[in-house]
Amino acid sequence: MITLDGVTLRIAGRALLENVTLQLPENQRYGLVGRNGTGKSTLLKLLLRQLEADQGSFEMPSRLIVGAVAQEAPGGAMTPLQAVLAADRERAALMHEREHGTDPVRLAEVEARLLDIAADAAPAKAAKILNGLGFAEPDQHRPLASFSGGWRMRVALAAVLFLEPDLLLLDEPTNHLDLEAAIWLTDHLKRYPRTLILVSHDRELLNAVPQAIIHLGQRDLKLYKGNYDAFEKKRAEQAELLQKQADKVAAQKAHLQAFVDRFRYKASKARQAQSRLKMIERLGEVALRPPEPEVIFNLPEPTALPPPMITLNDAAVGYDEQPILQRLDLRLDPDDRIALLGANGNGKSTFAKLLAGRLQPMAGEVVRARDLRVGFFAQHQIEDLAPPDSALDHLRRARPEAREQQLRAELARFGLGPEKCETPAGQLSGGEKARLALCLLCVPAPQLLILDEPTNHLDIDSRQALVQALNDFPGAVVLVSHDIQLLEMTAEQLWLVKDGHVRRFEGDLQDYRKLLRQGDAVSAPVTKAPPTPRLDPVERRQRLAPLRQQLREVEKDLERLERQKAKLAGLMGDAATFADAGKAAATAQELALIEAKIARLEQRWLELGDEIEALA
Repeated sequence: MITLDGVTLRIAGRALLENVTLQLPENQRYGLVGRNGTGKSTLLKLLLRQLEADQGSFEMPSRLIVGAVAQEAPGGAMTPLQAVLAADRERAALMHEREHGTDPVRLAEVEARLLDIAADAAPAKAAKILNGLGFAEPDQHRPLASFSGGWRMRVALAAVLFLEPDLLLLDEPTNHLDLEAAIWLTDHLKRYPRTLILVSHDRELLNAVPQAIIHLGQRDLKLYKGNYDAFEKKRAEQAELLQKQADKVAAQKAHLQAFVDRFRYKASKARQAQSRLKMIERLGEVALRPPEPEVIFNLPEPTALPPPMITLNDAAVGYDEQPILQRLDLRLDPDDRIALLGANGNGKSTFAKLLAGRLQPMAGEVVRARDLRVGFFAQHQIEDLAPPDSALDHLRRARPEAREQQLRAELARFGLGPEKCETPAGQLSGGEKARLALCLLCVPAPQLLILDEPTNHLDIDSRQALVQALNDFPGAVVLVSHDIQLLEMTAEQLWLVKDGHVRRFEGDLQDYRKLLRQGDAVSAPVTKAPPTPRLDPVERRQRLAPLRQQLREVEKDLERLERQKAKLAGLMGDAATFADAGKAAATAQELALIEAKIARLEQRWLELGDEIEALA
């Protein structure tokens, strides 16, 4: 059992936890969630005993081995396989003793212990983990110094997964991964046999892995059973219940106050009026959950372009006269929503740079629409922000002709309010820097957005806001992301980058996930994406907009009816309901009616989905 008892934790005088009491049973998988800046990473440091509580106590069994991804990426001449095997220090020490020991008795003990820990199977286990994280067999034997920082961080992740500590702490483990590795990691963590605490803003991961959610907010920790969707539903139900209680108390107060106001000055009623004033005081206030600030991204509306927006004719692209992608015959139209699939290193970012005009074709041609403006987002743009300069300074350089009031309004559209406008970029959170970078790329009102891992530093609310903004954006979007939910909710086409080519993937993300799990993405059903006649973009968008609105309304109605169904099902499972035959019959009839409505709405949901897919 991991126990926090009355824990208060402060950083630079600011309380992140205040008088928190929580118990976490062992051998469970937990998701730790909360808005950026609430202190999730700081809490992990407390669990790692890198910090001490200012007040209260934190206890866990001394026998527990705690593991987390090393902050420093491994490097040097050691290979990825060697680095992962070295994470098990006991095995490494025993293997050294087996090789260099001379005492027969001790060597017998060493052999027995090596057998107990399955030491001979360790290389195969380490290789399997590395392969899942994207390291092909030859790459597992290359020096770490030959890999980029992101790939070396994958090795650090592989090392702690190989070690399988009693308590595994993971902080945004998918940030350095591509979609393929993220899918593998999700499947791997679903089977983790010990205690796991996972910090993530990846909704797909939080729904698939945790058995319970720990929510950090308002300097408190609350534990909810189930995955992230169950947590969200429970929180919404709690908020609704609190609001009803608050409304009820307010109505009672209003009724009592009306009596007081009416009879306050009548001598015969003065005592009763005073009594009701005391009743009002005793009612107190219902502590409603403070509303969290809404995150909204407002992308500018660009001038329309006629199709095609970009045409690639037998194009090739690469570096240093070495082509990475060849024979590219593709077409991009003003209303396209495209997700690029393929493992890291296959050329997704190279292809994105070609579309953005950051790379020129080595062969063939790329024909662009006249007056095409492209907004390109990549991680290096966050790193290139000038640390001492504020968000306002950055935007002022991009728009020197604009008035300060206009600049502040534009930053506010991306969730950077008055205080954050003037904060040096070096002091902004990763999510705030990402929002600033998105704001800057929108300055020219681009007709094409190319976003390479845009959600890496965004919390769940910001990711949802980005989804909404992209769906409302009237231009074209090309996405590279490991965030499956982002791709599922925005992309209408999937293009697979593999084996030096880019081809249309004729399936959905679930089909792609199945192929990856089978280890057979090579045989994915792909076809070339030839230029084909399309509906006029304006007409297509006009036809899609009402269908998508109807779909959202149907989904809201389904959520409402599901809540009613769950409430009625609970009544039907309560023996007290059947004490009144009339009430039981009425409840059963109401439940049947709601189930019939749900069935009709689900059918309509499928029909709308088919219509949208046909137009897309």
